Amino acid sequence: MILTDFLKALGQIGDPRFRRVLFLGIGLTLALLFGAYTLVFGGVQLFFPETITLPLIGEISWADTLVSWASVLLMMVLSVFLMVPVASAFIGIFLETVVDAVEDRHYPHLPEVTPIPIGSAIRDSLNFLGILIAANIVALVLYVILAPLAPFIFWGLNGFLLGREYFQMVAMRRIGRPAAKAAWRRNLIRIWFAGSLMAVPLTVPLLNLVVPILGVATFTHLYHRIAPQGSSG
Repeated sequence: MILTDFLKALGQIGDPRFRRVLFLGIGLTLALLFGAYTLVFGGVQLFFPETITLPLIGEISWADTLVSWASVLLMMVLSVFLMVPVASAFIGIFLETVVDAVEDRHYPHLPEVTPIPIGSAIRDSLNFLGILIAANIVALVLYVILAPLAPFIFWGLNGFLLGREYFQMVAMRRIGRPAAKAAWRRNLIRIWFAGSLMAVPLTVPLLNLVVPILGVATFTHLYHRIAPQGSSG
């Protein structure tokens, strides 16, 4: 049934509202990362001296250039890991658009809901971004210690976080935050499994940028299927 939910979401990937959210999410993500590059590069040039003197070597005039480019390379490597959580956070801000598109097509009988205030959506997305980044930084230790199991740890951890966040964001539009959390707890294993399936493509470049939208759409179908009691408003 979870596969059916995903296939329904995949079948709607060409929806103009899906594309709009995808382009907005990626555009804002690239702008943020570019801004981070600029700040880091400028900060290094501002605070790192143009020349340094080393024992036995003498004065080095190209150290600031080396450090500056090294910082850019470091940011490029970090961006590979940050791209997905940052894109997920931005797309979470536009979640209403994706969920509305799914419900308009597959659940036209449902009553309209009051949109989540943009301030609340931004706050929830930033909280999710912080949790996602912090959890994966902590998990780096496990990735090193249990290297052969690293992919499964990544899928399990991010599957849990993605499943919880996307399901609750979709559910609370219709039943409120407390009831959404209760529905998540009742269906935790099923939602965790669905989230883990969403986490697998996160390791595939380019495809991982589409995952947040497919995840929101998939969990919209999942919510309406497993939370019938009062789920439709």
